Amino acid sequence: MMETRLPRAPEKRQVTAIFFLLLLWEAGSATIKYSVLEERDSGSSVANLAKDLGLGVGELAERGARILSKGNKHYLQLERKSGNLLLKEKLDREELCGDTDPCILHFQVLLKNPVQFIQGELQLQDVNDHAPEFLENEILLKISEGSHPGTSFPLKIAQDLDVGSNTVQNYTISTNSYFHLFTRNHSDGKKYPELVLDQALDREEQPQLRLTLTALDGGSPPRTGTSQVLIVIVDINDNAPEFAQRLYEVQVPENTPIGSLVVTVSATDLDAGTHGELSYSFFQYSNQIIQAFEINSITGEIRLKKVLDFEEIQSYHVEVEASDGGGLSEKCTVAIDVMDINDNAPELTMSLLISDILENSPETVVAVFGISDPDSGNNGKIMCSIQDHLPFLLKPTVENFYTLLTEGALDRERRAEYNITITVTDLGTPRLKTEHSITVRVSDVNDNAPAFTQTSYTLFVQENNSPALHIGSVSATDRDSGTNAQVTYSLLPPQDPHLPLASLVSINADNGHLFALRSLDYEALQAFEFRVGATDRGSPALSSEALVRVLVLDANDNSPFVLYPLQNGSAPCTELVPRAAEPGYLVTKVVAVDGDSGQNAWLSFQLLKATEPGLFGVWAHNGEVRTARLLSERDAAKHRLLVLVKDNGEPPRSATATLHVLLVDGFSQPYLPLPEAAPAQAQADSLTAYLVVALASVSSLFLFSVLLFVAVRLCRRSRAASVGRCLVPEGPFPGHLVDVSRTGTLSQNYQYEVYVAESSESQFKFLKPILPNFLGEGTGRDSETNSNSRNHFGLN
Repeated sequence: MMETRLPRAPEKRQVTAIFFLLLLWEAGSATIKYSVLEERDSGSSVANLAKDLGLGVGELAERGARILSKGNKHYLQLERKSGNLLLKEKLDREELCGDTDPCILHFQVLLKNPVQFIQGELQLQDVNDHAPEFLENEILLKISEGSHPGTSFPLKIAQDLDVGSNTVQNYTISTNSYFHLFTRNHSDGKKYPELVLDQALDREEQPQLRLTLTALDGGSPPRTGTSQVLIVIVDINDNAPEFAQRLYEVQVPENTPIGSLVVTVSATDLDAGTHGELSYSFFQYSNQIIQAFEINSITGEIRLKKVLDFEEIQSYHVEVEASDGGGLSEKCTVAIDVMDINDNAPELTMSLLISDILENSPETVVAVFGISDPDSGNNGKIMCSIQDHLPFLLKPTVENFYTLLTEGALDRERRAEYNITITVTDLGTPRLKTEHSITVRVSDVNDNAPAFTQTSYTLFVQENNSPALHIGSVSATDRDSGTNAQVTYSLLPPQDPHLPLASLVSINADNGHLFALRSLDYEALQAFEFRVGATDRGSPALSSEALVRVLVLDANDNSPFVLYPLQNGSAPCTELVPRAAEPGYLVTKVVAVDGDSGQNAWLSFQLLKATEPGLFGVWAHNGEVRTARLLSERDAAKHRLLVLVKDNGEPPRSATATLHVLLVDGFSQPYLPLPEAAPAQAQADSLTAYLVVALASVSSLFLFSVLLFVAVRLCRRSRAASVGRCLVPEGPFPGHLVDVSRTGTLSQNYQYEVYVAESSESQFKFLKPILPNFLGEGTGRDSETNSNSRNHFGLN
C-alpha cells in the first residue's frame, strides 16, 4: 500500500491526495484508495486511474471504463483518454458524513470489455472550515458561596462541525482571581471545560462574576468561538439533587410516533423549600438532540419531537441536569438506542443496460446493476432473482453487484423480445421487495434461408398471348426480419441448354411476378420448366429454389386442313359410284386434320350442298360419304357435293371440301361419256397427267418411275378406261398433325399410296395406316360393310 501526501501551503488551502493500490491484482479483488481534502473545486484531479491500475493510455476508453457509486450520487468522473480521476463537484465532508470520522465514500470501477469490477474508496479529509460555536451566548452558573476552593464546575461545550485535530482542542477563560479553567476529555472523545474555584467566594462582596469562555480548535491558524459565563453567587444550599440512576438506558423503535414517552428521569433533594424544588433540563446537548427530544422540566419526562430514523442516527447520548432552587445541580446520562425496523425497501441501481442483443450469441452481458438496503441485520440482507423459465441468469460479481447475462444463444425467430423483472427482496419482517423491469430485444441474424410457399409451381398460359403478360407468381418468405427477410427473386440457368429461357419469361426481382416475354405457340412449344431462386439480402446471403412448370394452352388458331380430296383450285377428284349400289354404300372419305389440340381439334363433318339433296350423306364424326338410298336410272349421272369440316373450338373454325361423284352402270363396262361430258373427259385426262406429276414430286425415285409408267399408258388409251382419277397434292403435307380417333383427322404415322390399274374395277386407294386400320377393311363394297354402314350413317 502506498500513500502520497501533498505539501500544505500556509497562504491557501491545499489538497492532499492519497491513493492505495493493492498489490493483489485479480478479477474483482483489487481495491484502490484515494484521499482528498474537502471543499476542492469541481474538476480537481484526484489521481491518474490508468497509471494506478497499470493500464496504458487509452486502454480505459477501449475497455469502456465507468465509475459507479451507490444510489444515484456520483462524486467522481473519469477522463477515459487521459485516465485522470476528477471530482465531479465540490464535496463537503460535514454534509456527507457529519461527525463520522473517517469520512469514506465508496465507488466502483467497471471495465466492460471484459467485465471487471474494482472496488474504490475516497476518503474526504477535513479542513478547518468551521469555527467552534456555543449554542448559548451566555452561560448561567450559580455557585454557592460556601463552595470550597478546588471545587470544579463543568461548563457547556462548544460545537465544531470539523473532526479530528480541526475540532475543539482547548478552552480558555478570561483572567480573574477566583477561577481557572481546566479542559477535560469526555468518554466520547470530546473536550469540555471545567471551572475550578481557586478561592472562596463572598456573595456580599461580589454577588456575581462575568467571564469570557473561549473555545479553540486545532486548525492552523486556529479558529475560536466565545460565550459569556455569568456566575451568580448564591447562598449556601448544602444538599444537591441526586438522581435515582446515573445512567438511563432505553431502546426506541425508529417508527415510534411523535410525542411518545421515551424515559422519565427522577432526582431528589433533601433540602426544603426552594432549595428542594427541582427542575430538569438537557445539559450537554446538540442540535440533533433538541430536534429529536424534549424534556418536561417538572416531571423529567423525555418525549419524541420527531420520528427517529435508524439509517440516519443509531443512538443518542443525552445528559440531563436536575437543579434545585438553591442553585445546586446534579447530572445523569440517558443512552437512547434506536431500534431498526424494516422500513426501507431494497434499492436497485442500474449501471449498464444493453437492451438489444444479437441472436446466436452465447452468454451475452445484458445488464450490470447494484443492490443495497440501508436497514440493518436481516432487514438489510437482500437477495436477487428473476422469473423462471427464461434463458437468462444472474451472476453475482463483487459486493452487492450482479451481472445479468444470457444462458445460451437466443433465437429471434422463436422469441424476439423478453420482459425481465428483477426482484430484490430483503430478509426482514415483513419482507420488502423492489422490482425493476427491463425489456431485452433480440436482434436478427441472417440464419434462415427464404422458403417458397410451394416446392413447385404449375402455370398455364394461353398461346398467342401478348408480350409482357403476367402469367403467375412465385412467393417465398423468410423468418428473419429487416434486410435479412427482404427476398430477391431470380431465374436460375435452365438445365436444358437449348431452352431459350431468357427470351421466354422474366421475373420481377421484388415480388416474384412472372411475365411472358413473347407470344407462345402451342404447336411449337407445349410446355417447359425452369427453376426460380429466392435470395435474401442478409450477410451472408441465403437462398432457396423452386421448380416452375409452364403449360401452354392450345387456342383455336388453326382451321381444319382437308387432306382428301385436295382443294386449293386443283381439279377435284371424281368418285365413281355404281348405280346398283345399295343404301350406305361408301362413296369416299373426307380426310382433314387440325393443327390444334384437344377439343379445338375435334372435327365434325356436314354436307353443306348437294346437286341432289337426299341422295348422299356424310357421317358427322369420320367424314365418310355414303349413299342415302337406292340409286335409279332417273338420278343424274353427275353430282357435286360440298362438305363442311368444322372444329370444336371457340369460336369454331371451318373448311370446305368439294367432291364430284359420277354414277356408272358398273365397273365391268367401259364408261361412255355423254356428249355433254366430253369436255369433262378431256379435262379429266389432263388432270390425270397432272396427278401423276404431282405424286412424282413428293415420292421417291422409285415410286416416281412407277407412277410415270402408269401415267404414260393412261395417256395412250384411245378412250377413257376410267374416270375415277385423282390428283395427288403438290408439296408436303402438314407435319404437325394430331391424331384424334374417329374424328377424320390423321396422325403423322399415315402413309399415302396411289395406284392405277387398267381394270375397270380399279380404285384409288388413299390411306394405308401404319397403326391399326383407321377406316376399316376394304372400301365397303361387300354387303356386310354396307349393312353395317346403314346402322351408323347420318343424312343431312
